[in-house]
Formats: sequence, C-alpha cells, structure tokens
Amino acid sequence: RLGLERADTAEKALTVIVDLLEKYGQGGNCMESHMAFTYHNSFLIADRKEAWVLETSGKHWAAEKVEGGVRNISNQLSITTKIDREHPELKEYAKSKGWWDGEKEFDFAATYSYINTARMTTSRGRYCEGYKLLNKHKGSITSETMMEILRDKESGINMEGGFMTTGSMVSVLPQQPNLPCVHYFTGTPDPAR
Repeated sequence: RLGLERADTAEKALTVIVDLLEKYGQGGNCMESHMAFTYHNSFLIADRKEAWVLETSGKHWAAEKVEGGVRNISNQLSITTKIDREHPELKEYAKSKGWWDGEKEFDFAATYSYINTARMTTSRGRYCEGYKLLNKHKGSITSETMMEILRDKESGINMEGGFMTTGSMVSVLPQQPNLPCVHYFTGTPDPAR
C-alpha cells in the first residue's frame, strides 16, 4: 500500500518497499487467530511499462525484472539466478551463515528457501499449478482468464479451509497512456463467489 501511495512507477514502488523493509524489517502474525504463523513476503509490482517480482527473507531481498512471458508467486521463493536488484548484503549474509560457498552461481531461492517459515506442503503445487494455468493461456490472457485462474480451487490457488483465500485482484494496465487502468477486486473472501 505504501508503494502505491509513494511511487509513480513499479521500480520506484520496489524501492519504497525495500527501503521500508531494510529500516523496519517484517513480521507479525498473518492470521487473526491466536495461532502464531508468520512468513516472508513476495510481491508482484507492475505499471504500464514494466513489472517486477520482489521476494524477501527477513530484511534481505532479491528482485527480478519481468522481461516477458508470464510470472507468478505463491508462498515460496521463485527468483533463482536472474537477480536484477538485491539487498547490498544478500550474498555476504548467505556466505556468513554457510548457505552459499561464494563460488558457485548464486541462486536466491535455493540459498534462502530452507529458512523460509512458509514451508507449506501445498506451496510448490500452488506455484507450479499457477504457472501451468498462466502458460496455458500465454499470449491470450484476458481479465476474464485471470479471474478464472484466481477462482481455481483444484490447483489450490483459491484456498479453502484454515488458510482461506481472503481476496483477489485483477488489474488491466494498457501501455497506451490515454486508456484508463481498470482494477477488479473481490468483495468476499472466496473469489469463486
């Protein structure tokens, strides 16, 4: 929300988020119940001209500029070796913890994943299924297509039960500046409604 408020481009929003992350860190319970459950956050950040994926682990982070095709995130780190921006101590911290030897190519997901507290058993399934659904429609994705993907329960994208999907959003961002951007939000916790 602060990225949207304080920036007028995707990359500036990325900078707002990482500056706040480095200054304040992250944390807090992600559920209203008394069960303690926290995780590190991931973000898809887009404007009319470019898009970024930002993934975090504590105060450390990596960002990948989306150059084409489709991209998704889902409760796991997915940025591997294509890192376009990073926390200044990202690699040094990993080295100091013994997670990376400093010699082989640095892979953010492989290096930082095992400390991520969001190791839900369905994470890899949701990420992979989302990627498959997006690729199935690559080149012809419409707002209606995205709404259908976000309603998909079989893939786990639209979650039910203890960890229910609380909301979904689809944005249409035309590259032509004279056309308006359109944003669709769900009005209920279950996007299938």
